[in-house]
Amino acid sequence: METLQPLQEQKANRIINILSLAIPIAVAVLLGIRQKVDLGDWTTYLPHINGIINSITSVLLLVGLYFIRQKNVEAHKRTMLSAFTLGSLFLVSYVLYHLTNESTPFGGQGWVRPVYYFLLISHIVLSVVVVWFVLRAVYFALSGQIQKHKQIVKYTFPIWLYVSITGVVVYLMIKPYYIH
Repeated sequence: METLQPLQEQKANRIINILSLAIPIAVAVLLGIRQKVDLGDWTTYLPHINGIINSITSVLLLVGLYFIRQKNVEAHKRTMLSAFTLGSLFLVSYVLYHLTNESTPFGGQGWVRPVYYFLLISHIVLSVVVVWFVLRAVYFALSGQIQKHKQIVKYTFPIWLYVSITGVVVYLMIKPYYIH
């Protein structure tokens, strides 16, 4: 049984590394597709749903932090897995939106424009980076490697929280320019 553990760890690391590369590459390719798929007008509401998902994810991350500081491991686990599930749902919704709709240009002028683009670019860059961290944090927690989980969440948590919050802020800033 002991010889299987390193093999299982290698397999998990390989899957995490592949997903951490494949997800951002797939999203970038989908964003580059000029021919949009027509799935109906309902897809124009997805950015608003994504704003809600990111808002709830931000709250769940903070609640998860509260629970672990209270030593309520079970509540922490449920909360963080809920945040992870919402993050996955967000990804599907985000891809669906950009597969079916043109990107909405930001119409703000003046000082708000560079602020918007700073938040947007930092959000995008860190959203690519955080995938690897989140997948490893979840893997370590679910596989009972709590010390490794604690070590990686020192970096994962603030990045994930920043990505979630800036996702909401960027959404609120561009919301007036959406068609629906």
